[in-house]
Amino acid sequence: MLYSQEPRTANHKPKGHDEVRFLHSWFKNPLKTGAVAPSSPGLARMMASYLDPRADGPVIELGPGTGPVTKALLARGFAPERLHLIEYNPEFCELLRQRYPGVNVIRGDAYAMAKTLNGRLPGNAVGVVSSLPLFTMPVEERHRMVNEAFDLCHPGSPFIQFTYAVVTPVPLVPGKIEGKVSPRVWMNLPPARVWVYHRP
Repeated sequence: MLYSQEPRTANHKPKGHDEVRFLHSWFKNPLKTGAVAPSSPGLARMMASYLDPRADGPVIELGPGTGPVTKALLARGFAPERLHLIEYNPEFCELLRQRYPGVNVIRGDAYAMAKTLNGRLPGNAVGVVSSLPLFTMPVEERHRMVNEAFDLCHPGSPFIQFTYAVVTPVPLVPGKIEGKVSPRVWMNLPPARVWVYHRP
């Protein structure tokens, strides 16, 4: 990937700076950081496109990292205070608070989102957007986590997950966890797809 040569100022970092942060975080804890680079704008926009800002309720974002999906959700029309981000990395948490004022950034375990949120949601969510490395977890834990997410949402709300893999990160369970996959997003490193899950 080529990066433009941008001037460095007190409030501005080159575009590659987030990639360096991600790579450093991945080396420190690859099981907690799901990617070696942030999601591309195209992938982030696709993930955000599955949520409707006209729907009533907050949005839960899991593993926001440096915030590309957060940025896409804000651009889609969600007010900052509607976004509830759960991030494990304390450095990313501080960056997100600086970069997106008004967004609710919660440091904690996204795999135990109900406990981490601990009643902070103002109501049922309109959906959950995840950038977590789900393949590092046993299938039973993935099913438990997705159902926990559904319990925090309005009925029929989506759980949105990106993946580099050709198979679903959350194995489908007919009548309990159903899902559809997007076309491949080629302008991402590496190319990725988005799975959108629902509980019928």
